[in-house]
Amino acid sequence: MDYNNQTSDKRSDKTENKCRYQDILEYLNLTRNNDVLTMSRPTEHYGVRTEVFIEMRMYAILDVREADQSFISYIWIYMEWKNDHLLWDEGNFCGLSKVVVPRESLWMPDIIIEEMTEKDKNLPSPFVTVNYNGWVEYRDDKFVISTCKMKTFNFPFDIQRCNITFRSISYSDEELVFYMKNNDTLITKESQKSIRMQYEWRFLNMSVTENTVHYFYTNQTIIVYTITMQRKSALYVVNFLLPVLFFLCLDFASLLMSAGSADKISFKITVLLAVTVMQLILIEILPCTSSKIPLIVIYCIGIFALMLLGLLETIFLNYLMTKDSSSLESKKESDKLRKNQDVYKDTNNFHCYLREMIKASPTASTCDELTDQTASMCKGVGAICSGGSSSQLTELFLAMEKVSDELREIKRSVLDKESEEKKDGYWTRVAKKIDKIFSILYVLAAILFLSVVFSVWVSKSG
Repeated sequence: MDYNNQTSDKRSDKTENKCRYQDILEYLNLTRNNDVLTMSRPTEHYGVRTEVFIEMRMYAILDVREADQSFISYIWIYMEWKNDHLLWDEGNFCGLSKVVVPRESLWMPDIIIEEMTEKDKNLPSPFVTVNYNGWVEYRDDKFVISTCKMKTFNFPFDIQRCNITFRSISYSDEELVFYMKNNDTLITKESQKSIRMQYEWRFLNMSVTENTVHYFYTNQTIIVYTITMQRKSALYVVNFLLPVLFFLCLDFASLLMSAGSADKISFKITVLLAVTVMQLILIEILPCTSSKIPLIVIYCIGIFALMLLGLLETIFLNYLMTKDSSSLESKKESDKLRKNQDVYKDTNNFHCYLREMIKASPTASTCDELTDQTASMCKGVGAICSGGSSSQLTELFLAMEKVSDELREIKRSVLDKESEEKKDGYWTRVAKKIDKIFSILYVLAAILFLSVVFSVWVSKSG
């Protein structure tokens, strides 16, 4: 009886002594530097491949640089693989099924990201988790600056796809092989839950594929994660596309100004310079190595070309109207001189006619001192009215009526000449016709161009 109690007490003490993490580490020979565990691939036979399951989740989209075509992200990585040297019975260690050990004490797969252009400055996670069945789990987070070929043809309504590729540095596919942990739907759903920052982008989905590639005379397996994201284009529309469109509307408004106005030319030049400034801003955004000319560049160049044609048309019309005005000024000077001569001649004829009528009357003796002035003539007419006969008065009234008819003819001729001077010249009429036709074609061409550009944008963004 006592013997049995002592035996059970010894067993309980022995079991209690194996409830520490240190007991498992000593059992697995992890308490001392074991080169076999840290240096060699953990398999019982060299012909058995080590299978590494990997999963990546997107935590943040920090930046997408179109100019140098780089993608900056913050990702979470989870890996697990089988280590045949790390096995224990959890029943012998108080049910302990896993233990956390430093990563330097175990073999780690030499995994790299192909697209990385700068080394991650964050320190890797210092621990790994070892399970009783030999499976080792490793979790880490990385700040990744990777290359990404940007397709900026549809900017700012573009959708970008950037790859993050995992592969081994040293092992071939006969020694180490990668497998994806979960499918596309699950990793997309989990990434949408875990993502915290997207900057100016909207995370759409993430897909994963397994491939075999040939690097340096060796076949290797790779895991490719493709991140699909769409640009948030609202700010670009408000800050760039609409201002350029407003400048085009201002150019439309200048069509209401007179064709020969100098202010119209200065106004068009100012609007053209404003569009040039917007193009300089655009150069800093888009990459110089783009294989296709982006639609936004075509949009700006098209509007710039339309405004330039409008400016050239205004300058040409101004030249035609200036040419016409110079010829009209010379003609006006000659007509003015001829008109003065005609008026002077008609005035002299009127004075002479009135003088002859007065001399023919009986009271001509009272008008010997009649001069060419109108006041003296009125005195002679007054003398006839006071002492002349009715026949003389009738004759005088007929003469005055004839004189008034001649004055009306003179007035009519003067007004006709003034109206002819107010009429547009030949080149001015031609310029106005050209301006009217050009205005209609200009508006139609601008509407057609904008319709084509925006329709292509909508079709490509879909």
